[in-house]
Amino acid sequence: MTLKRENILIEALPYIRDFHDSIMVIKVGGHAMIDPKIMDEIIQDIVLLRFVGIHPVIVHGGGPEINEKMQRMGKVPEFVGGLRITDDDTLEIVRMVLVGNINTRIVSLIGQHGGKGIGLSGKDGKLIIAKKKPAQRVVVEGVEQHVDIGWVGETEIINIEIIDIVTKEGYIPVISPIAMDVKGNALNINADTVAGDIAAALHAKKLILMTDVPGLLRDIKDKSTRLSRVTVEEMEILIDEGVISGGMIPKMRGAAAATISGVERVHIIDGSVSHSILLELFTDSGIGTMVYKDGD
Repeated sequence: MTLKRENILIEALPYIRDFHDSIMVIKVGGHAMIDPKIMDEIIQDIVLLRFVGIHPVIVHGGGPEINEKMQRMGKVPEFVGGLRITDDDTLEIVRMVLVGNINTRIVSLIGQHGGKGIGLSGKDGKLIIAKKKPAQRVVVEGVEQHVDIGWVGETEIINIEIIDIVTKEGYIPVISPIAMDVKGNALNINADTVAGDIAAALHAKKLILMTDVPGLLRDIKDKSTRLSRVTVEEMEILIDEGVISGGMIPKMRGAAAATISGVERVHIIDGSVSHSILLELFTDSGIGTMVYKDGD
């Protein structure tokens, strides 16, 4: 039975009241980056959050568009443990796509829907100071190897000052996950990880990680196996069991780290579902996987 519009609004009211004046970090990624309709609906949702008194902060990835651009330039994307191997040429492509294309596109969409967006990278205002990741341990056909993944970073410091300034003035910050090290070198950081780091530094009420699947699935081929709730304590067990694998590993570890650091709840949702943010935040049933600490 279809809910009447007034019932939908009444169901949303306690959530709107609870979330008023809180900070929510939203990581936008996956195929939303290359589907204009999906992206438009996501930005509509985010602008609505701002108008009901929530302070959204957007962190975006761009994996599919980066892969497409690399292939057009004759480079084959390579990954280790869900992290992109980033040599000099790849870093230039990543910066061009993330900062030059996607970031400005999102800021423009926010403006079209009546909001005020401002584009930032991790280098602006020393927002994200990082260090280069060490060589990663991988096992190939039973043989352990250590692989240098290039200009890939891990966060050392999040300077939230610039985010505080712009959000207090009503702007929606849109952050590209390009950081800098202490020598000024650019580093590519996994967007899910950055979103978790920023959410923790801001003591955000929510961290929303948008992906291309309905949440965490026990069987990736069967959407009915979605886990609606997962505790941080269960995370490593699920990784060992292979339930969490590939690109979902940094996503879930970022979610766990943010939760441990004080973010109340992390939500992993399918960004391709129409108005998925509103459905997850403002309805009783939700649509994704919620990560939380045992006992919360």
